[in-house]
Amino acid sequence: MNIAAAANETLAHNSNVLVYSAMAIYTLAFVAHMAEWVFGSRSKVGRTAAALTAQATATAAAPARAERQGGGTAVLERPKVITKTAAGSRDVPDGPGAAGGTEKGDLYGRIAISLTVLAWALHVGGVVTRALSVQRAPWGNMYEFSTTFAAVAVGIYLLLLTLRKNVRWIGLPLVTTVLLDLGLAVTVLYTASDQLVPALHSYWLWIHVSCAILSGAVLYLGAVATLLFLFRDRYEAKLADPVGKQPGAFAASVLERLPSAASLDKFAYRVNATVFPLWTFTIIAGAIWAEAAWGRYWGWDPKEVWSFITWVAYACYLHARATAGWKGRKAAWLGLIAFACYLFNYYGVNIFVTGLHSYAGV
Repeated sequence: MNIAAAANETLAHNSNVLVYSAMAIYTLAFVAHMAEWVFGSRSKVGRTAAALTAQATATAAAPARAERQGGGTAVLERPKVITKTAAGSRDVPDGPGAAGGTEKGDLYGRIAISLTVLAWALHVGGVVTRALSVQRAPWGNMYEFSTTFAAVAVGIYLLLLTLRKNVRWIGLPLVTTVLLDLGLAVTVLYTASDQLVPALHSYWLWIHVSCAILSGAVLYLGAVATLLFLFRDRYEAKLADPVGKQPGAFAASVLERLPSAASLDKFAYRVNATVFPLWTFTIIAGAIWAEAAWGRYWGWDPKEVWSFITWVAYACYLHARATAGWKGRKAAWLGLIAFACYLFNYYGVNIFVTGLHSYAGV
């Protein structure tokens, strides 16, 4: 018994060491991501203003442009296909990314990704070692949930990169958020390795909470894209209005390298729509678990209520995206409100509200 307890204590210590080591490497990755943005030369970045003007001219001329070659039939030139959210929106090409199309910026970006991979490996090692130390799923309290959540978010980001998706622009906000999340976890939310309360001794812990973590990680990526969409959309609107106030040099340097507002909006919508069924299943699985643990499917517990509020908020967002009058910025604000509900459901309800789901451990 004493040997087993000592072994578990050693595993818990090793878990903490791995998490702190991951934080150190994430910090280096953060610096590398910053260097990618700083050294991405603006001289090689195609100005969005020029793209707007050129695209508008090409669009106006395209219907009337035809060419007859050697007496053959007329062939119309096809305009370049660019992401477009709705009729009347701006057709703008994506920016070249944080590296700005430069070798030096790209080098720092590759270093940042390599460091992120290394940090993520240490991070996952810390989560797995924590699971071994407690001999259960490593998300029985807020500390464990937070560390696992961050690991899943980074894992999804790296998976998208592996699939060659254009998501490297998420790197800086993601690593920044992960550092904040882990910093809060190891200082405020930290809980020593211990066994669960009786109500949590169920296989539904693996099903329900793992779905909640995966859903939240994907919703986080959607929230980042939505927030950047609002900035990029306003930036494009200013450039399209030559008589209005133009963006400052710093804003232009950053925003012109992001994907277009239409691309960011499309990415946010796709990830939110993709994970929404999983969030729905999360709530259903929680209700089934509640019936097994407490004898009722629904009891208006604060966690249950805010989970449902979050579901309704995202349902409104998805409905708004399908409604012409609510596309764009209005729908984006709904998306951010929905993610704010998810955050409050996690931090606010767990820490400040007493209920049957009060397993924060802080």
